[in-house]
Amino acid sequence: MASWAERTVFWHVYPLGFTGAPSAAGGPVRHRLRHLEAWLGHAAELGCTALMLGPVFAAETHGYDTVDHYVLDPRLGDDADFDSLVARAREHGLRIVLDGVFNHVGRSFAGDHGWLRKGPDGAYDTFEGHGRLVALDHGQEAVRRHVVSVMDHWLSRGASGWRLDAAYAVPPEFWSAVLPEVRARHPEAWFVGEVIHGDYADYVTRSGLDSVTQYELWKAIWSSLNDRNLYELAHALGRHDDLLATFAPLTFAGNHDVTRLATRLDDPRHLGHALAVLFTVGGVPSVYYGDELGLRGVKEEREGGDDAVRPAFPASPAELDGSGREVLELHRRLIALRRRHPWLARARTRVTHLDNRTAALHTSAGGPALHTLLNLDDNPYRFPLPDDGPWAAGDDGDPALVPAHGWRVLTTPPGAGEP
Repeated sequence: MASWAERTVFWHVYPLGFTGAPSAAGGPVRHRLRHLEAWLGHAAELGCTALMLGPVFAAETHGYDTVDHYVLDPRLGDDADFDSLVARAREHGLRIVLDGVFNHVGRSFAGDHGWLRKGPDGAYDTFEGHGRLVALDHGQEAVRRHVVSVMDHWLSRGASGWRLDAAYAVPPEFWSAVLPEVRARHPEAWFVGEVIHGDYADYVTRSGLDSVTQYELWKAIWSSLNDRNLYELAHALGRHDDLLATFAPLTFAGNHDVTRLATRLDDPRHLGHALAVLFTVGGVPSVYYGDELGLRGVKEEREGGDDAVRPAFPASPAELDGSGREVLELHRRLIALRRRHPWLARARTRVTHLDNRTAALHTSAGGPALHTLLNLDDNPYRFPLPDDGPWAAGDDGDPALVPAHGWRVLTTPPGAGEP
């Protein structure tokens, strides 16, 4: 893994939605990508160190139907707008990771249509039944060369890595042929694949990717809190711990494809619990834009069903109404804690206390440790603390006593404290 990635907290943005771009291509070039520049200070003040951008390349509609991988979507701007964003992001200490849709393309793809995969009946294969998304033929050398060329082009323009959309639908051997050539030119580039189900570690090993998306942990976080069944979380953390022997997963509590965390949780008092888990266990954490403000939104399985979780943002943070300030400060505190302990990327977590409604998570990489205490009960709970203390909380209270529906992150050695 690129050394910078293990110290990274991402701010994940869907640019077409964020900038209020039209839902379909057409019309003159509009320089909407500049709109994102006004928010770079917000991302940096949040504590994030990199942007993970959704699709920015020329596409027919939502961006995942790419028509030209070398051209910025005219709804967002042109090369000068991309170069400006890279330069301004660097001024704020932010890297940029791009979203590469290399499993499928739009029907009006500008490349060679001989690269598209056909079924036995001679018709183009499509992605998961979406008629306008045509699969690339990953068995062709020309397709491999195209992907290498595209990755090289944008890495040379200042990107630091790639999120590989629908990587699970691409044979891992395709990536294992592409990535060494790209890394030879860009040794510090980082590559994460979208993988939802299956054997994450096996896919990473066979593909040569640095990371994949940790959907198992995402689901367990909100589901265990809603059901008040922390055994589910403990089970998922055990599997997560096994993954860390192979790679550091991309962890998240929300993204562009799922219902927002603030909507998903049945009890708003448990938002802090979810975030405490996200920022105190191993992996590379990502915050989806708007989650840090407590935005709500439901993902629906229909055309346009993503719109509610991909909203436009105002011209600048100055236009926010302040309603999400408490959630914003909570994110800042926990991200600051995360950045003070960069060893967390590869840290292992042991569940040292567990019942349905209370759990204690001991996270360490062999040196200092964090102890995350979760209480979903209607009454305060005094946790047994492990022997490798003494432990310090961020206040002068009893570190072992957690209020009803409360949480704490304890640190060792003393003096580290919470943010």
